[in-house]
Amino acid sequence: MNLKAYIDDRPGFKQFIHWLLIPRHQARPRRWVSWFVNPFIHKRHRTAAIRSSVRLDVLPFNPFTLGAHSTVEAFSVVNNGVGSVHIGANCTVGIGSVVIGPVAIGDDVIIAQHVVLSGLNHSYENITVSIREQPVTTRPIVIEAECWIGANAVITAGVTVGRHSVVAGGSVVTRNVPPYSVVGGNPARVLKQYDEATGSWIKPVAKSVEVSE
Repeated sequence: MNLKAYIDDRPGFKQFIHWLLIPRHQARPRRWVSWFVNPFIHKRHRTAAIRSSVRLDVLPFNPFTLGAHSTVEAFSVVNNGVGSVHIGANCTVGIGSVVIGPVAIGDDVIIAQHVVLSGLNHSYENITVSIREQPVTTRPIVIEAECWIGANAVITAGVTVGRHSVVAGGSVVTRNVPPYSVVGGNPARVLKQYDEATGSWIKPVAKSVEVSE
């Protein structure tokens, strides 16, 4: 039995360990965890940069990786409390953005300012219990290599944004984005796609609607 399974089988002990790592009703780990535990567990490349004002809510029981020459800009939040966060090489997480795992970001990805990527959702179905007290669910977000996520965009849980795609600023992405696409709107829809046959970016053909008499 590994350590995680051992702790999971003992709820009281698990609660105590959780308290040691995080103050009750908080998301930010205790300072001793940030200073003396996380640096030896998480993989952050020596050329990567995390600005001093970033809220790095990362804990040792879920992975966090940051690739070479990647930067998490000022006033951003990164949280791996309920799922891993992997950020590839040559990436930028823009000012004031929020990344809540499970999230996997490929190489050469640009995330602009105030973008929200959250692989977490709150259950709400039980009306006799506060939503705050109900369990959370997770579905991983995947941003494939070479993407550009515009400012103020929201990527919801379970979405994959295909390689070399663009999400227009202010969009809310609720479904998968095909590779080599431009999407925009709320909810986001495909605005352009790269056509390999012609070597150009083209708008999708509108579907005709048949009207019966």
